[in-house]
Amino acid sequence: VAGAEVSPGARVLLVINDNSPVSRTIGEYYARKRDVPTTNQCHVRAAVTELIQRPEYNELATAIGACIRQNGLVESVYYIVTTLGVPLKIDGPIGLKGDAASVDSELTLLYPELKGAPPHPVIGALTNPFYNKTAAEFSHPEFPMYMVTRLAAYDFAGVRDMIDRGMQATNRGKFVIDLRVGYDEVGDKWLEEAAAKLPKDRVVLDHSNDPIYDQVDVIAYASWGSNDRHHNRRFPNFRWLPGGIATEYVSTDGRTFQRPPDDWVPSWNWTDRKLWFDGSPQALTADFILEGATGASGHTEEPYLQLNPHPNVLLPAYYSGRNLAESFYLAIPALSWQNIVVGDPLCSLGKPK
Repeated sequence: VAGAEVSPGARVLLVINDNSPVSRTIGEYYARKRDVPTTNQCHVRAAVTELIQRPEYNELATAIGACIRQNGLVESVYYIVTTLGVPLKIDGPIGLKGDAASVDSELTLLYPELKGAPPHPVIGALTNPFYNKTAAEFSHPEFPMYMVTRLAAYDFAGVRDMIDRGMQATNRGKFVIDLRVGYDEVGDKWLEEAAAKLPKDRVVLDHSNDPIYDQVDVIAYASWGSNDRHHNRRFPNFRWLPGGIATEYVSTDGRTFQRPPDDWVPSWNWTDRKLWFDGSPQALTADFILEGATGASGHTEEPYLQLNPHPNVLLPAYYSGRNLAESFYLAIPALSWQNIVVGDPLCSLGKPK
């Protein structure tokens, strides 16, 4: 199918868990807002839990694959969009030789299997064929994958507002980049490179030991988050512009979309379990959406720094007019791994003026 003949909404496969009222509500809202055809709305019946076992994932993937194949969407769909209420993560051993993964990252590899490839290995991470292909236009079969994003927040209102902000996005505002000098040269190098690839008058770059807080007109944010020991707030207190995205080098920020107590503050303290929420002391991706961001990356378990989204690819791609899904997947080196991308895949700032 020629790219120009397919509407943006028809590039999306929207996954709705009929066992989850919030998933159904989100699906109805997004389908209406983005004109997602009925044939592209995939209704499944899955556990209404964030954590599932590998056999349950296989059943879910089989059902989603059937939606794609039966409606003739294998080639035309580029984006799979999961919704709050669809399982989030697959249980298993963690680490480079484990098979724990995010549901979304596993779903990226449905495409080659629908084309007849054998099931992919589930131990460890697999190379993302789209990673850093910044000069290429995404298409099938050149890039044998789907880009998977998740419409999720703490509740329906959070997702609704995130979708609405994505449709109002424009290419203006600040790229806020916060280094953690002296901690990890590689991570800081990527942050420095991101700043160098953006217009100087659009960048706030911080080399100090103090986290950046209280910024206005924020369109993107990249930092070490709660891995910076000077980080002492739950929210950075930003005023986000519509379309604003966030990425952090944080291992477990996508572990849950359950809302923590209002007085909880993330930290780097792994020794005092009283400071943890849902198995970790670290920051939460969903807090960015609550504060007003339109999209963000996260990880359901430890991804290791090299397999985090690389901000030196992500931020320039988003600035250049790539949509949210393409920008993040250009920047994520591995699939079948711990990564999640939260937001409407079609959200775009448009090209810079």
